[in-house]
Amino acid sequence: MTVLSVRRSVTSRAAPAAAPPTPPPRTRPLAALLLTALLGTACAAPGDGTPDDDRPPADTGTATPHGYVEGAQEAAEQQSRLLLNDPGSGATQVLDLITGEVHDTAPVRDAVRIGTDGRFGFLHTSRAIGVLDGGTWMVDHGDHVHYYRAAVRDVGELPAGDTAQVRSDAAVTVMTDGGGRAALYQRTELEKGRIGEPSTLPGTYTGAVVPYAGQLVALEAGAGGGAARLVVLDRAGRKADAPDAVCAEPRGDAVTRRGVVLGCADGALLIAERDGALTVEKIPYDRKVPEGERAGAFRHRPGSDTLTAPAGDDAVWVLDVGEGTWTRVETGPVLAANTAGEGSPLLVLRTDGTLRALDIAQGTEVARTERLVTPGDGAAPVIEVDRSRAYVNDPHGRRVLEIDYADGLRIARTFALDLAPRLMAETGR
Repeated sequence: MTVLSVRRSVTSRAAPAAAPPTPPPRTRPLAALLLTALLGTACAAPGDGTPDDDRPPADTGTATPHGYVEGAQEAAEQQSRLLLNDPGSGATQVLDLITGEVHDTAPVRDAVRIGTDGRFGFLHTSRAIGVLDGGTWMVDHGDHVHYYRAAVRDVGELPAGDTAQVRSDAAVTVMTDGGGRAALYQRTELEKGRIGEPSTLPGTYTGAVVPYAGQLVALEAGAGGGAARLVVLDRAGRKADAPDAVCAEPRGDAVTRRGVVLGCADGALLIAERDGALTVEKIPYDRKVPEGERAGAFRHRPGSDTLTAPAGDDAVWVLDVGEGTWTRVETGPVLAANTAGEGSPLLVLRTDGTLRALDIAQGTEVARTERLVTPGDGAAPVIEVDRSRAYVNDPHGRRVLEIDYADGLRIARTFALDLAPRLMAETGR
């Protein structure tokens, strides 16, 4: 096991209109440099040049290279960072998993949860939602992916309480408050380091309004307390054609490659784009599920079509969106669960502090660790998963553990911190 002392840098609040500062180029292995060159060649349009690190191309009269983002450095591999917060002290940091550096950012005290859209972190408090640019992200073009890194910086605050929900795509970010009112923010403004002026969507909605396929997917409360009805809006808030579907007692949502998943009392709705139009598919439970055992808060690896959610106190639901099936895995009491999908095991952090890997189909344990975390008061630890590693935050031990889940849950690295990381989310995916 490798224990790392992280390096530190300080991130100040950026001026509202300032362009993001660019980190200095890092020395990379020859293999990575060759891969970068091949990536640029494969993605570039005919006749395009490719930028050298993060510098804009010389003015040679050719078009801007495909994938070029001003102020960002393109990389050949995923550029993961962890957003960390201690609600008690307000300390907020970004841990760069590539360089090992820790960036101090503006403190956010009394946060109750943290969310991310792959680049921006959203720290929810009772007063507002702090927006933090994690400085790493990816752009998926279907047949290839671009990875970027830029400076970490504080963007500002969204005026909402801790019950609000935030969902994003590449163009817009939608904040739905606890009363169901939704405000739409332009993503380009956040990328420039400012919140921008929102546009308010008409009506009220049950659960989060989710940007998808150039539209907004939402649920409207049913008349007389009946099941919520699926609605689709354009980006101006006008109602568009929507499949006829209802969702009783909705809770929880996720965006996958196959579409938007909305949790309902009898299973889930999958809203997908087919030939330019939205379709809806019901994925029902295979049994009648008591209210306390229904899926709600989904977690998964971004890009995966396998979702996890608590199934009461002693089990976890695994929803295979591609197969349209639910699997209830008996796990015992857990603090957190997640999976990388695509044949990977279900990872569960038990209440005894041990991490375990379970075969999803068989429900059998295939690996376990000794106690990694000491459960305590406050937010429970989480499991963040990417294509090769999982990350578990240990607030009591003031550290983050990197787990190789394909190698018997081997602890690959341990990051020692100077804050208690009670809240954690991963960007760059």
